[in-house]
Parts: sequence; C-alpha cells; structure tokens
Amino acid sequence: MPRALAGAALAAVLAAAPSAATSLVPTPDGGTAVDPIRAERPPVVDGVLDDAVWTTAPLDLPEWLSYNPVSGQKIAQRTEVRVAYDAQALYIAFHCLDPEPDKVRATLSRRDQLFNDDWVGLSLDAVGNRQQSYDLFVNPLGVQADILNTATAGENLSPDWVWESAGRATPQGYDVEIRVPWKNIRFASGQDVRMAILFWRRVSRLGMSTSWPTLPPDKPFFQNHAPLVLRDLPRPLSLEVVPSATYTRNQERISPSAYGPAEGDPEVGVSVKYGITSTATIEATANPDFSQVESDAFQVEVNQRYPVFYSEKRPFFMEGMGTFELAGAGGDAVMVTAVHTRKIVDPAWGAKTAGSVGRLGFAALAASDTAPGRAPGVEPFLEGRDQLFLVGRANWSLGNGSYVGAIGTDTELASGHNRVFGADFSLKRGAHTWSGTALSTASRSADGAEATSGLGGQVFYAYETKRVTVVSQTEHYDRDFRMDTAFLKQTGLTANWSYVQLSLYPDEKKHGWIKRISPFVYAEAARDRIQEGDEIFGLVGIRSSFTRQGSFRLDFAWGREPWAGQEFPRRFVRAMGGAQILRWLGFEGQMQAGRSIYYDTEDPFVGPSWRHWLEVTVQPGASFSQSVSWDRAQLNRDEGGRVYRVDLLNLKTTYQFDRRFGLRGILRYDSSRRLFLTDFLASYEPVPGTVAYVGYGSLYERRGWDGSGWLPGEGDYLTTRRGLFVKVSYAKRF
Repeated sequence: MPRALAGAALAAVLAAAPSAATSLVPTPDGGTAVDPIRAERPPVVDGVLDDAVWTTAPLDLPEWLSYNPVSGQKIAQRTEVRVAYDAQALYIAFHCLDPEPDKVRATLSRRDQLFNDDWVGLSLDAVGNRQQSYDLFVNPLGVQADILNTATAGENLSPDWVWESAGRATPQGYDVEIRVPWKNIRFASGQDVRMAILFWRRVSRLGMSTSWPTLPPDKPFFQNHAPLVLRDLPRPLSLEVVPSATYTRNQERISPSAYGPAEGDPEVGVSVKYGITSTATIEATANPDFSQVESDAFQVEVNQRYPVFYSEKRPFFMEGMGTFELAGAGGDAVMVTAVHTRKIVDPAWGAKTAGSVGRLGFAALAASDTAPGRAPGVEPFLEGRDQLFLVGRANWSLGNGSYVGAIGTDTELASGHNRVFGADFSLKRGAHTWSGTALSTASRSADGAEATSGLGGQVFYAYETKRVTVVSQTEHYDRDFRMDTAFLKQTGLTANWSYVQLSLYPDEKKHGWIKRISPFVYAEAARDRIQEGDEIFGLVGIRSSFTRQGSFRLDFAWGREPWAGQEFPRRFVRAMGGAQILRWLGFEGQMQAGRSIYYDTEDPFVGPSWRHWLEVTVQPGASFSQSVSWDRAQLNRDEGGRVYRVDLLNLKTTYQFDRRFGLRGILRYDSSRRLFLTDFLASYEPVPGTVAYVGYGSLYERRGWDGSGWLPGEGDYLTTRRGLFVKVSYAKRF
C-alpha cells in the first residue's frame, strides 16, 4: 500500500476507535498503533499513579524483549504503560514490577547521569518522518536524561529539553510519571497528528535493556517505532526568552608573595528562541554567555600524532547539533565530526534555525568568533578581525532512517575564506546500511596570498544481525582538502578499514552470568601521501558481556605506519573491561603494552610503550558519589632510558541534595605540565535555561623564582591563578 494511503487508512481506523482507555489498534500494514486517552483533567506529575486518567487498564503490550547486550531475551521484570494526552502535553505512566524490588538501583544525580541506574523511558518520533526522535529517560527517583537521536548522527546526549518527571519506589518495584509539553518539541499540528513511539526499560543489576516494540539488530531503529495518532492538536505558541548574567573575577600570581590586581568581567546577555511553525524554530543570542561550567578532563597530549578531541559543553552549541552531521562521520572515520563548534572559540553572537517541512529537514548556524584577532602575536592583517562561521544543512527523508542530504559551510577571515559544498546519503534496508559522502572545498589563506582546493568523501557499508556484524568504510581526502568547521584527523589520505564480528550466546541455564561472547577482526590499509608511505594495521580480539553491566575485551594488534619519510612497525596487546560490582561500587579500566612510534619529525623511532587507565566510582548512598581515575602513558627507547611518562589523575566528588541542587568538587593533576587544577561548583538547575552557578577554581603549577622572574618546572607548587565564577539565567517560556 502506498505510504499516503496507508497513513489515511490508519487515521480512519484510529478515528473510529474508542478512546475511553489506552489501547492498541491494528494498522493496515499489519502492525500495531497506540491509541492514547484524551485526558479530561491532566495528571499531577508526582510519581503516584492515583490520578483518574491512570485508573484504566494499561496497554496490552506483548512481552518486552531485550536489545542490549543480547537481542530477543525475556526478563522477569514486567512493565505496565499508560498513555494520555491533551492540548498541552503528552503524559506517560510506567508501573515497573520487579520480583526483587530491594535490588532496584537509583541515585540522585545531575541530569544525564543516570545510565548506571535502573530506568524507563520513551523514544518519540514527534514529526513522524522516521529521521529524528526525542529519547527521554527517568530513573526511580525521577532524575532525567534526554538524547536527540537522528538518522545523520545517531545518539547525541547534549540537548536538554523542558519536560517533567517524577518517580517513587513501591513494594513491587517503582513508578514513574512523565509530562512532555507540546510547545517544547517540534511536531506537525492539526486534526490528525501522526507520531511514532517506543518504550524501553533498563534493569541495572542484569545489565539488560528491553523495549516495546522490539529492537532487532537487523532492522533500522526508526522502523521499530509504533504509530501514535493524536487528534485535534493546535499549534502551540513557542517563545522562550533567556536573559543571563555572568561575573568572573580572576587573579594571577606575580611573585612568590603577591598576586596581581584582580580582574573582574561582568557580562549580561539574552537568548531568544521562537517557534516560527510547529515544526521549525529559530534561535538567536546577543552578547551571549558561552562560559563552560563543566571543565574538560585532562587527556594525554604528549606524543599525539593528531589533535586531541574535546567535546562541546556550551549549551547554545550543544542543542540540536546532530542535525548538521554527515553520513559516515565519527567512529573510526578520519572525519570525527563535520561541524565541531569548539573551533568557534570566543563568539560575539550566534544564531541558528532547525526544522522540517514534510520530508524536508533543514538546519543553519551562524556565529562570529573574536578569538583570531585577539591571539597573542597575531599578524597585523588579523589584528581585531573576527572569523565568521556559516553552516547550512538539508536532508530529504526516504523513510526508516534513510535520507539524501546536502551541506554547505563557509568561514571568512580577513582576506581569506574556506567554502565547502557537498552531498551525502544513507540507505537502510533490513540488516544492510549503505552511505556515501562527497565534498568539494575551495580556500584562500587569510592574507589572500594562496588559493587551494580539494575533494573528499567516503563510502560505507554495514550488515548487522544478531549473529554477524560486517562493516567497511573507504575514505579519501586530497592533500589540500580543508574544512574549517570539521574535526578532521588528516588529509592527503586514501584509506579503508573493515570489521567482522561473530556473536555467540551461551546457554542461559548453564552460564546465566555470561550474556554474549564475540570474536572479531579489524583491518585497515591506507596510502598516506603526506608522509609518503603505506599504513597497514590489523587487530584480532574477543569481547564479552556479563551481568552487572560487566564487559571484557582482549585484543592483539600489529602493523606499520609511515612517519617522517619512514615506515615504522607497530604492535600491542590490550585488555579492557568494567562492571558494576556492587550497587555502590563500579569500575572501568584498560591496559595496553607494545611498541609505539615517537612522533618526532627530527628523530622518530619505535620503542616499548605502556598505557593503563583505571576509574573507580563509589556511590554509598543515593546522594553521594566519588570517582577516581588514573591514566598513565609511558614510552622508552630500546637501548634504555625513558622518553616520557605522563600521569593524569582526575578526582570528582558530588553531593546531590535533590534533582535540582548539588555540590561538585574536582581535583585534576597532569605530571607532564606539572600542574594541579581544583574546581568547586554549587549548582541549582530547576529546569534547563533557569540556572544559578557559583564556582571557584585555582591552578597550582611548579615554579621557581630567581628574584626577577619565574622558572617553570622548578621549585615548589604554587597557586598561580585563582578565580571566582557566578552565573544566573532565567528561562521565560510563553
């Protein structure tokens, strides 16, 4: 049946169905649609399922089946779901039964930190085009997490939407209520509104995630959602105004006994978001607060061939950025992301829009970065100049997560520019996925003296079933390919990597604690035109999944890599794993030993190397959490003598009084730079956009004093910088 006729038939079936109780209705294509109650009176979202709308029978759902780490397994924990709606919001109630309710795991934490707990949630394809979903999660204490899931970029944890949730423990397990206001999501309003929905539940101690409808590995994610048809939903007014004020006060030590004068920097700004239609929004910000509340964890930056990637943490850039992603980016690809907004260092203003019209999805971003013209020692022709960033993206839905798309980016700085235009596609059919990207770039240096151009792109194929996974990707980027918005590992490269995995599932009765065992092979071959050599890399290994969210992986790798006109051998053995050993104790770790390259352009060599990383998290109660991680990287010469050893220590202590108010302390140490960082923060976050932060940080460095100046790396550790940070903002929604 053609899609338009099937949709009309579905609407007719649901229009004729009774709405006295939440029910499932057969669809013309043999599936099942959710027909929710129209609530006469909205429920109070308090976690107590005593409202009139919840007194009817739950959805008669078939048994939920697992999708991670094992596909298609049943569990003893049953879940009852009720759904209702009115002109203002969608309401969902979960009644979660557990034969051992005292083993349910729940902690108080900040938003998006609940994934080691038990949780329930939903995935809502609000537009109904099978390209994007709002994925919402709630733990038994009502703590929230939300993910934007897109066909282009997969899961993105960055966005935070305004919705309500509450949870409470019961003698049978726990209950959760959710309220999703229509004005905070994009959907096509009207008399018959077609969406799609999926429910899921995680049982922490089993390490098992289940869903309804089921999520078989050989079927695209968006194709699994059940239709959800609502009636008579008018377009809601969607206007949000967020004024903000930030104050920072910093001091730097000028001698062993004195600090320089404190520098205060007050800033006020405002952001506005408006729903120009029910499926499209526009957002602008003037004199924005782009401060970063959560500091970056230290990473090993010694002897890195490629730049170290740091995730975006500034709210304006975080929300909705997955819509700008290109097919094939991320994972093991050379292009980590097509739009890496951390390259916009110090923006003076920003604006963006995103939405859809029928099958067409679109997004645009503009921002001005003042950093290039203020950098120390900047060239005269750059002094005081801002860099302009422009990004446009569009895609046409082919259904079930498939699409064809286009992208255009432009950066302008002084007399230079970088312009990139391209197209991509992603096609999902059953267990098969194909994607491709083609990009063309034209650039001119900032002084206007040099013009370059280049081509780049990739083709990708994946086949995934419960037993077998096969993935292969081929990429090419010309030597002069340049994309200022992207995080690109290297250019002048043609490469292919391929991966094959076989999954085995031990007998549940004999080996119930082992969920999956998967041997795998990875191979990579590349021609590096800049380093003038061929790269060959192979890896064989085995990974396994256990109860208590346990995992273990062991692999062996070998190959050769070109660098500085030579080809060097590489090999290593690596083991990694983790588990939630007890309700209050979890760990993750990795050890790697082998031979690595020292990436020096004058004196490169291969020597014995060692790397280990361990993180332990202790949560003795619902409110308190302590994590400690230690990362060590070391390289020696064959003839003896250490080239470097880097130790990184990251400690994070949090106490969450409730879902809104918490305290956090961070201590970080980097032996390569001989510095300590302390960072203390009190945060109050009732809803996204309305926040109050007070923080204090200090930097300790090893410095000596010769009477007139500092001697880096000598003497004692001193507080060299300290600062106070205050931020308040208020989100007014109309």
